[in-house]
Amino acid sequence: MRSVRMRVLVTLLVLAVVGIGGWQLLPSQGNKNRTITVGTTDAVTDLDPAGAYDAGSWALFSNVFQSLLTFEPGGVEPVPDAAQSCAFQGSGLRTYRCTLRSGITFPSGRAMTAEDVKYSFDRVKKINSEVGPASLFSTLGSVTADSATSVTFHLSSPDATFPLKVATGAGSIVDKDSYPAGSLRTGTAVDGTGPYTLASYTKGEQAELRPNGRYKGDLGGTGRPVELRYYADSAKLDSAWKSGRVDVATRDLPPHVLSQLNPSDPGQRVTESDSAETRNLYLNTRPASPLRDVRVRRAMAWLVDREQLAATVYEGTVDPLYSLIPTGITGHTTSFFDDYPKQSVQQARELLTQAGVSLPVRFTLGYGRNRGAGEQEAAALKRQLEAGGLFKVDVRGYEWTDFQKRWAAGKMDAWAVGWVPDYPDPDTFGGPLVGTGSTLATGYSNKLVDHLVLDSQQFADRSRAANDFKAIQQDIARDVPLIPLWQRKSYVVSTEDVGGGQYLDDGTGVFRLWRLQWI
Repeated sequence: MRSVRMRVLVTLLVLAVVGIGGWQLLPSQGNKNRTITVGTTDAVTDLDPAGAYDAGSWALFSNVFQSLLTFEPGGVEPVPDAAQSCAFQGSGLRTYRCTLRSGITFPSGRAMTAEDVKYSFDRVKKINSEVGPASLFSTLGSVTADSATSVTFHLSSPDATFPLKVATGAGSIVDKDSYPAGSLRTGTAVDGTGPYTLASYTKGEQAELRPNGRYKGDLGGTGRPVELRYYADSAKLDSAWKSGRVDVATRDLPPHVLSQLNPSDPGQRVTESDSAETRNLYLNTRPASPLRDVRVRRAMAWLVDREQLAATVYEGTVDPLYSLIPTGITGHTTSFFDDYPKQSVQQARELLTQAGVSLPVRFTLGYGRNRGAGEQEAAALKRQLEAGGLFKVDVRGYEWTDFQKRWAAGKMDAWAVGWVPDYPDPDTFGGPLVGTGSTLATGYSNKLVDHLVLDSQQFADRSRAANDFKAIQQDIARDVPLIPLWQRKSYVVSTEDVGGGQYLDDGTGVFRLWRLQWI
């Protein structure tokens, strides 16, 4: 920023000498209000909050919908947004009550009430979409609208993490008069109360966002007009960035481009930060799967070389990950390094011999087509797993929505998926990933893991949950329903005249387009 100011100052002095008015250098208010274009490879699964549980959809939801709570940049505790206040009642962590902020209205002009909040949570659970967020509310027993402005959540078990879940895209509040109770809404319209309205939307291409003048919530005000542009793959996003068709590029430029970004380049702004986003290889543990025997899955764990993946496929833009919970999150361990310290064909062969399976073990490995370096990663994993002739891997790529439905239905043997944390707490890596009925649908069920997840939720002081999560990670390294691969670094690149890019992706799960500004 300082170098920018110095260049502007020097230019003003030069122009003053030659008699040109310095005011001509300052952007007009019209320029200040022009649209900021943001490019991404993230895809939107559905415009209905009950039907999507992925980073691309939630990035849009956090701008066009409100939840009762939200996260401030870098925050770990949620703050009121559509709510005026929220708190647990009593000491049992089983009754959570919120009072709505006054004056919030839907696009129709109708005021938001507690009935809309109840309706929104009830329909997520009722619809229970196979690619939706219903699993986040596993501890939610019922919701009551006590008055027009008061709503109470009755939990089936103590859950200190429930406020964190309310603050996610799963807690988006919809207009009960505009969204059907038992099915997903179709079309491209959105009736939310977030800082933006969705002016237009073309699936896979663009979302045009306009500041919502009616917005009332945690934010001091709304941001500039924004157009999200969706690109089929990283190469297309890179092309759009280099040709000036987008002002901001995020999630994700190709690894070879990210590895060469230079923060001191005067023509752009680069934000590189730590991230809690992880990527795992999920394994189908169902009885009909060739990976049903835990010894087969352990053999796979002996063959995966995540250091090589990080160094070659991702060119150092990710860090190798050795456990379910990433570095920087409470309870992180290195359980997979402890149990499988280096690649070993011999150890893998011994396990497969004990399992009595025919070699090579044949299975399918799926990945999301045009999703970052997924294809190159799958090819590298195939080479690693086929070392020594122990496995034969059939690699298959699928379009994103089809890919989600396939893993939800258990139609693949193994699949690699990135996991963006829903909220800044280790709980988001627990039940959703390895609990019975998990979002990633591996078929894995372990009563001890389920118990530890529930036990961890009873601690309002989250540091006290660390031992439960350490035990969970030991169990996962032993049972191997997934194999951790890497932990992402976050990159946002923008033109020199756009500020606020550092707020887009800060690990809280909120995509703050309203923080983008022309400088």
